[in-house]
Amino acid sequence: MSRIGKKPVVVPSAVTATVSGQTVKMKGAKGELSFTCPEQIKVEKTADGIEVTPRDETKAARSMWGMSRTMIQNMIKGVTEGYSHTLEIHGVGFKASMKGKDVLTLAVGYSHDVNIKVPAGVEVKVGGAKQDQVTVSGIDKQAVGELAAVIRSSRKPEPYQGKGVRYQGEYIFRKEGKKK
Repeated sequence: MSRIGKKPVVVPSAVTATVSGQTVKMKGAKGELSFTCPEQIKVEKTADGIEVTPRDETKAARSMWGMSRTMIQNMIKGVTEGYSHTLEIHGVGFKASMKGKDVLTLAVGYSHDVNIKVPAGVEVKVGGAKQDQVTVSGIDKQAVGELAAVIRSSRKPEPYQGKGVRYQGEYIFRKEGKKK
């Protein structure tokens, strides 16, 4: 039994939730999101909130049960508060800048700049004293997390000097260099 899946998803008064078939739609102050549940899962709106139950006792249905409930919970948080990731750029001459509103340009030690296209629904801001902080925010948790991971993968932090792009507060295990 899924401990997460058993709990109903409580819908706050500021959020409008509609369930039609397998599709769940949330509308809040920040925007609107929708999620289509897998066929193995039954979704219904009750007085307690939105309840998710497996249609049968197969392994596939049980594995989708908790995930479906969490996706619905994430949509509620997204349309009320939103999601945000802050990345830090460490290294001499490393910096970020925006070209318009839809292209993030990173100068991270390569012979060329790294251009990353910002998808719709996600906002990117560059800040910090030396253009060394990038904040990715939006209402879709998956899109925000994926863009933050793509930005970090453009130059992962290396263990000797710590240069690269890292999440704010991320600990980088540092190694000692060669000794003579």
